[in-house]
Amino acid sequence: MSTEIDLGEALAAATVYDLGQPLYDGMPVSASHPGFRVVLHRRHGDVVREDGGSAAADLLVMATHCGTHIDALAHVSADGVLHGGIDAAQAQSGGSFTSLGIETMEPLVGPGVLLDVAAALGVDVLEGGHSIDGQQLEQAERLAGVSVQAGDVVLVRTGWARNYTQGEAFIGFDTGVPGVSTSGAQWLAERGVRATGSDTLAYERIAPGEGHRVLPVHGILLVEHGIPIIEMLDLERLSAERVYRFGFVLCPLKLVGATGSPVRPLALVGRQPG
Repeated sequence: MSTEIDLGEALAAATVYDLGQPLYDGMPVSASHPGFRVVLHRRHGDVVREDGGSAAADLLVMATHCGTHIDALAHVSADGVLHGGIDAAQAQSGGSFTSLGIETMEPLVGPGVLLDVAAALGVDVLEGGHSIDGQQLEQAERLAGVSVQAGDVVLVRTGWARNYTQGEAFIGFDTGVPGVSTSGAQWLAERGVRATGSDTLAYERIAPGEGHRVLPVHGILLVEHGIPIIEMLDLERLSAERVYRFGFVLCPLKLVGATGSPVRPLALVGRQPG
């Protein structure tokens, strides 16, 4: 008897959670990157075909680290070196990266885990500048009743996404932004996670008034361990419905030589039998 699973039927029966934030003019963007802009460059009526049809089209201007996005391993260096000991200056000498660009990243398709740190600590949203260490990640594991395994994509919820439409409040320069600390990053690396993400602008903890002056967690994950970082996720529905384990799908754009890519990640949960 065949034990093959009809993948189409399984996917059709799955609940799909959209983890991407909307992209719009005026959305919060790090001061380190250009802003977002989409405009009509051709409008209906500019050209009308013989059959009466017309078409509109847009011009899109945005940074690769804008909105929900994933960092390529080329994004960060330490002492002039990228992950794997690659010389950063040499790799970028042609104006884009010949090594570790986002086009070299395979699609992420596999198991995902939500570590809802805010819920584990009994709050809706962590305070600005809150530091998430390994012990707090373990608290979130216990809340979820899961154990992070090698190869998992681990998503860390702070609740900060609730500020997304508030611009400067989401950027959080004055207040600081909650995020994973160096201790938390080492905890994830030791468990062999495939990738990790969060619902904030920079993933890691940002102290009040400091902005992105230093980003040590990026160095640990991207440079030392080759673990991609996903930023600006929307994890609110997963949290509200207490979905802690799921199938995870993310495909970066094949932007040759780029340091990151906008993405629209999905969490998939199968229907329970009966």
